[in-house]
Amino acid sequence: MLNFEYFNPARVVFGKGSIQRLGSLLPADARVLLLYGGGSAERNGTLAEVRQALSGHVVHEFGGIEPNPRYETLMRAVALVREQGIDFLLAVGGGSVIDGSKFVAAAAPYQGDAWDILSSMGQVVKSALPVGAVLTLAATGSETNHNAVVTHEASKTKAFFASPLVFPQFAVLDPEKTYSLPARQLANGVVDAFTHVMEQYLTYPVDARVQDRYAEGLLQTLIELGPKVVLEPADYDSRANFMWTATQALNGLIGAGVPHDWATHLVGHELTILHGLDHAQTLAVLLPSMLQARRAGKHAKLLQYASRVWHINEGSEEERISQAIARTRSFFESLGVKTRLRDYGIGPGDIDALVRQLEVHGMTALGEQGDVSLTLSRQVFEASL
Repeated sequence: MLNFEYFNPARVVFGKGSIQRLGSLLPADARVLLLYGGGSAERNGTLAEVRQALSGHVVHEFGGIEPNPRYETLMRAVALVREQGIDFLLAVGGGSVIDGSKFVAAAAPYQGDAWDILSSMGQVVKSALPVGAVLTLAATGSETNHNAVVTHEASKTKAFFASPLVFPQFAVLDPEKTYSLPARQLANGVVDAFTHVMEQYLTYPVDARVQDRYAEGLLQTLIELGPKVVLEPADYDSRANFMWTATQALNGLIGAGVPHDWATHLVGHELTILHGLDHAQTLAVLLPSMLQARRAGKHAKLLQYASRVWHINEGSEEERISQAIARTRSFFESLGVKTRLRDYGIGPGDIDALVRQLEVHGMTALGEQGDVSLTLSRQVFEASL
């Protein structure tokens, strides 16, 4: 097992009616900025519940944070924070709103160009406003981690940063708030959580037995519950287990003491920037091809994945690995998430521009072994057609 330091200060308040706890979770004298996305939180009554719970506080609001939150939008929120003397941010939504709120938290007190936060991947962050989260879409795990991804529209860049100063102080998780979500968002959430686990688990062995077993349990839970969550009417137990699984997938625990990959995520960012694919759609397209292209370097963990997650124990080693990769693709397809670039109108003529974007953004040696070169990324795109 690799050396590690594990720290997660986020307090989780889980279950039905948990939004009612908000008043006690916030400082009594807090000047709060409520940040949210489109109209879904308003339509399903979540924002009304939040406003009621915060009735004793000074509250301002900032809506319209996009999926893949835009730097330009978030800087308007930063201006509002400064104008109104806001001292606490409350994100109501999924990963995009929470990620965006983390950036606002770091940018509001920053004295220089806020782009420095992203270009330095968070190294310049020395202070941040406190953040809380009310989760309405289980997917990213952003509610209990210190990472954020922000899109800079002008430069066509999807950038990320991390800082322990932007850990949410608390996360309110009420599974009932996912009941009104459309199947596409639910499917995206399952794929996103699944791939988060894979990027930390399916690398190479370091004898991290607790992390491996934990990761395998999360993957099996997603495989069992994914189709039910996406395709069947909402029920509390399924949504509760799914929401908790997605949170656990990226709260740092299964990633402690093990090598990380993240090549699928980073290569996939270019598909979102240039072609507008949902983040999870990029993962569903690229992960099977990425595993296939790198099966030699991931051989031992692919065999473990085949056996422990998919219960594939017959046939040669190469046959078992091929079956496990095929099962992964089939799982995504069973959720209604297409796994080929052609399904999204992307063809061979688009690959050069995608590879150029990777080069511009310095994504030339990705993965746990640093072996995902531009040449290999091109092969992955071609295999994903």
